[in-house]
Amino acid sequence: MTDTPLLALRYPNRRMAARLQEVWNEGSAALPVNPALPEAEVRLLLERLRPHSVEDETGVTELRQPVGVNPGTALVMATSGSSGEPKGVILSHQALENSARAYASRLRTGPGERWLCCLPLSHIGGLGILVRSRLAGTEPVVLDSFDVDAVANDRQATLVSLVPTTLRRLLDSGADLARYSAVLIGGAGLSSQEAQRSRDAGVRLVQTYGMTETSGGCNFDGYPLDGVEFRVEGEQILVRGPILMDGYRLRPDLTSEALRDGWLHTADRGRMDAEGRLEVLGRLDDVIVTGGEKVSAAEVEDLLQSHPAVADAAVGPLPDPEWGQAVAAMIVPAAGATPPVDDLKAFVADHIARFKAPKRVFLVSSIPRTVSGKVRRPAVKAQLERLAANGP
Repeated sequence: MTDTPLLALRYPNRRMAARLQEVWNEGSAALPVNPALPEAEVRLLLERLRPHSVEDETGVTELRQPVGVNPGTALVMATSGSSGEPKGVILSHQALENSARAYASRLRTGPGERWLCCLPLSHIGGLGILVRSRLAGTEPVVLDSFDVDAVANDRQATLVSLVPTTLRRLLDSGADLARYSAVLIGGAGLSSQEAQRSRDAGVRLVQTYGMTETSGGCNFDGYPLDGVEFRVEGEQILVRGPILMDGYRLRPDLTSEALRDGWLHTADRGRMDAEGRLEVLGRLDDVIVTGGEKVSAAEVEDLLQSHPAVADAAVGPLPDPEWGQAVAAMIVPAAGATPPVDDLKAFVADHIARFKAPKRVFLVSSIPRTVSGKVRRPAVKAQLERLAANGP
């Protein structure tokens, strides 16, 4: 049966948090929509996911030909990952509650612990905080958007979730993150340099791995949460547990491809060590094949970001008549720095296999990333091709 209404909510965080509670209490399901999305993207989202209505600060608009969701559904989360393909992830109340209980067990949260929510509630990283707070019976501290001063000056919360970009901004500002009982970092890979910098500042860092399809983080510091299983099959990470999505809305083809025999096929690359610790190596589609050798874009990015003259980096392929694909990099210089291109190439070659060193390096002002901090691979590839066409 699909008789439960699906309501699209397009509000800033504080209003979104209050309205979500009302929607759930009414027995309806919610489709959170980022209020900053351009109108064309919102229209496409609504056409594909077919909620009953969309509401924002101006009022409620009923939509034509809506499709309900199954009873027990809490959310349909719009996600495109790093691929650009928009999908609606169906999450049940039970999966979200299972995730929240697993978080509480691993973090050993007790009475008086409060979450700070400074991530968008249109993404699972922010929305999961509401579910965990609801389960614990506490009121989260909700900010309408990430703001360095607001986070630095807050003294009510004891737990916070961040993405690498927001963590970096807070560290740069000198904010006291050591006061939190835990700082969870997810959404995208954290460079080894930033992880060490956090620990040097006394931050109790918890690196999480997960996705919208797993109700958020389901692996902390390499180890699965209670009730969650991982395995690696042909380099691909597979996940099983009571935190998985029900499927992709109105896309049985994508659902059957991703969910097989109870396992979620993540399209992420990884490996397990002898102690069962998971190491995430990036996306399956971020592998560059150059001269027959495989290069992980994420590995090269992590190394480049450790260079003192580099603030951010993205790596992708360029067509090459000799090598098939050439490794190329876009670099955002650190403040006041102008990193010599040849030095950066040599730096990579000195630390990992020489064939992984970028053959082309371009200095840029920013890297295309999603709200959660993931590198937008198609956008990087397209930008690299434009830069290569315009000069050396």
